[in-house]
Amino acid sequence: MSTYSAESIEVLEGLDAVRRRPAMYIGDSDNSGLHHCVFEVVDNSVDEALAGNGNKIEIALTKDGYCKVSDNGRGIPVDRHKKLKKPALEVVMTTLHAGGKFGDKAYQVSGGLHGVGVSVVNAVSEHLIAEVHRNGKVYHQEYRAGKTTGKLSVIGKTDRTGTTISFKPDPEIFTAPGLSFNFTLLADRLRQLAFLVPMLEITLVDERDGKIATYYFEGGIKSFVEKSARTRKPIHNHPISISEVVDDISVYVALQYTDTFRETVWAFANTVHTADGGTHMTGLRSALTRTINDFARRSGHLKDNDPNLTGEDTREGLVAVVSVLLPEPQFEAQTKVRLNNPEVAGVVQAVIGKALTEYLHEHPGEGRRIVDKCLTASRARVAAQRARDLVVRKGALDGMALSGKLADCQERNADRSELFIVEGDSAGGNAKQGRDRRHQAVLPLRGKILNVEKARLDKMLGNEAIRDLTTAIGTGLGEDFNIENLRYGRVIIMTDADVDGSHIRSLLLTFFLRYMKDLVDGGNIYIALPPLYKISSGRRSTYVYNESEREEVVKEMKGSINIQRYKGLGEMNADQLWDTTMDPDTRTLLQVVMDDEDNADQLVSVLLGDDVALRRQYIMHHSQNVRNLDV
Repeated sequence: MSTYSAESIEVLEGLDAVRRRPAMYIGDSDNSGLHHCVFEVVDNSVDEALAGNGNKIEIALTKDGYCKVSDNGRGIPVDRHKKLKKPALEVVMTTLHAGGKFGDKAYQVSGGLHGVGVSVVNAVSEHLIAEVHRNGKVYHQEYRAGKTTGKLSVIGKTDRTGTTISFKPDPEIFTAPGLSFNFTLLADRLRQLAFLVPMLEITLVDERDGKIATYYFEGGIKSFVEKSARTRKPIHNHPISISEVVDDISVYVALQYTDTFRETVWAFANTVHTADGGTHMTGLRSALTRTINDFARRSGHLKDNDPNLTGEDTREGLVAVVSVLLPEPQFEAQTKVRLNNPEVAGVVQAVIGKALTEYLHEHPGEGRRIVDKCLTASRARVAAQRARDLVVRKGALDGMALSGKLADCQERNADRSELFIVEGDSAGGNAKQGRDRRHQAVLPLRGKILNVEKARLDKMLGNEAIRDLTTAIGTGLGEDFNIENLRYGRVIIMTDADVDGSHIRSLLLTFFLRYMKDLVDGGNIYIALPPLYKISSGRRSTYVYNESEREEVVKEMKGSINIQRYKGLGEMNADQLWDTTMDPDTRTLLQVVMDDEDNADQLVSVLLGDDVALRRQYIMHHSQNVRNLDV
């Protein structure tokens, strides 16, 4: 047995704890954690703007792997810290829980509260450079792996104020191959920040390829909602805008009802996107349910014997933003995914309830349309529940049997199993014969599944293909989704390399995005890449996956050449399908990821929604960019 004594107790000092356990501070050491570092630095600049000390932020992604964040705020203090006998800048950059946001003197409202943000970024950086414009001078200090490499120095004069932080992530921390800053992902968050802080100009520059994006909005979150709802059909012409300050808590809300079936709500606390919601979201939902029910009864839409509308009914088709600013927010963990302040729920509910009541009574026509929308949602919810009950009863009678079309695998551990969703019985038969039965399951789908962008849940549950797919995956869907019941760690879409196959793939991706989004977020959805051609010369045969590969192979081969174009998976025999598309050692899979959720949501609405004119306009506008059109 190993010895366990006082010598076994290790004390991590300074920023060593961050480098040893970075996930505790930035969520993970992969793509999410990498970009969280950028947001930690940017949030400090946003806090300066919220305090009225700056109106411009620039983020640059350099060719040599740095991220450079500059602002025109006051600049981090550089005078000597009395207690620690170091410049304040060095204290902030190298000491956990050091900052100017614990009291109410420097910042009344702030997203950075724990004093760990920029010091954590310093800890996980191979190299960091801090440059401060303050007191008419330019101050400079550098760090490596969280430790200073030299004293604070003055390198010039200046007539402005502000801070510039340039950091290069440490490859010893961020070890994933090919990991780098993603322009689209950063742009999505920066656009949100510009909406949340009106009159703040944010510029993102990608020096690697020359991309530039600048965001500046005077309309605030009302503009945010208008932009997000533009691909849907609004029920009332303009978003309902609400703002009020109660007990040092500022509440800003914008909401608009549309004719779609899904709810899209963003929640922010001190400009931090709280992805898991929190008490401000609870206040919003409670206010909507209570206020709309009260209005529906007073206006006679709900009779005495009618049951109340549920929260789900009152949020169908809703596009909304709720943003709160408060002195002492309580976030869940350093990654700040949820707001926990209990007092916020009551304040938000009261503010929204009062303003929405006034709006509904002053705009009875819009109020009537909103209530009609909610009543339609209620009827659909009841129908969907009946459909669910029917599915459950049928499953109970069948012994909870899976679809007879599913060829299941032997492995029961989801981490070691995968499901191939295959187009057609012919390709399904080949896939079933060619697969590795130990860990590969196959579900053939006949034809195109229902377009869920145009269908309510009750109609979906009546669709046999969607029922088979949902049962096979095991998680349930929508509000019934439970990731713990996932039966396969990889769900792989395997369709033909033609227009119909692409359409089926789009329909399946829409289904996963709308009703099993956690599988997309978790990286569980993949797309198989079958070869386009088999090129043979004599006894030599080669599979190629695109046109450029075909040209290269044809040039290399000598003699008589035979080129076979695969229009469908059914044209391959089982061995060929295994070798090219299903064998883990030789296949190519594309993992489905969503860098920009807002843009993905709008793209799906345009391409698969009801607005034909908007879809035609999009296709016409982007027709010149098409690269892989099967003719």
